[in-house]
Amino acid sequence: MVLVTLYTKENCPLCDEAKELLQALRMEEDFELEEVDIYQDDQLLEEYQLMIPVVAVEGQDVDYGQINLSLVEEKIKSKRK
Repeated sequence: MVLVTLYTKENCPLCDEAKELLQALRMEEDFELEEVDIYQDDQLLEEYQLMIPVVAVEGQDVDYGQINLSLVEEKIKSKRK
């Protein structure tokens, strides 16, 4: 199963929106969704602090900020092949 990671932080409206979009996408596409709070890891905080939310598919960053759901969906489908 394809792993999609959502890097987030607390009190982040864009993160909440991205999570809702990904949960809706799970109705159409089968993938595992993992949510990671960047404030739990100093390296992630340094890497993603100004970019969140960030969506990664199988460890590869796909999009950040205002998430383009079709871009994420395309990447999920390509990882299945």
